[in-house]
Amino acid sequence: MTAQPNQLMTVSAYLAFERSSDLKHEYLNGEVLAMAGASAAHNIITANLLASLHTQVRRRNCTVFPSDMRLGILQQGIYVYPDIMVVCGELVFGDTEQDTLTNPAIIIEVLSSSTETYDRGKKSQHYRTIPSLQEYLLVAQDAQHIEHFVRYSAHQWLFSEVTKERGKLQIASIDCTLQPEDVYDKVPPLA
Repeated sequence: MTAQPNQLMTVSAYLAFERSSDLKHEYLNGEVLAMAGASAAHNIITANLLASLHTQVRRRNCTVFPSDMRLGILQQGIYVYPDIMVVCGELVFGDTEQDTLTNPAIIIEVLSSSTETYDRGKKSQHYRTIPSLQEYLLVAQDAQHIEHFVRYSAHQWLFSEVTKERGKLQIASIDCTLQPEDVYDKVPPLA
């Protein structure tokens, strides 16, 4: 992501701008940040995750969203595009446009070298303030490694991790399982 050389923007100005733009931008504290493209590994991992989760929840009252769906963390005035979100039950939107969800149960970010620090730090802090969020996954693209954070109580999260050598990941809040070999299927080896 790169900051645009503009003055700070209001939320309403950002939403109007974003809805008319061909590119995606995130909004943080008045700053508008352009989204960068993703690597082949990032896209393959994301597609594998989407396919697996969609297959597992399609007959239930849960919906899987790719990164084109915006997430509004309204209490903080933050708008971002997670790689994957899962919403169970009613879809709650930020306004009548139905292009900004506010109630994900699951958020998944596929890490890249340019966003890893942000995804682990400030973005993770923002996500943890979402009342509906039950689980948050950070998926490496340079190794078969998935970090899993589960809400234990209002301000406590339980951490676990899964690697190629260490089994499957259970996403309990949506009763889904992820196998590292499926998540990383067809990802080209690192050069």
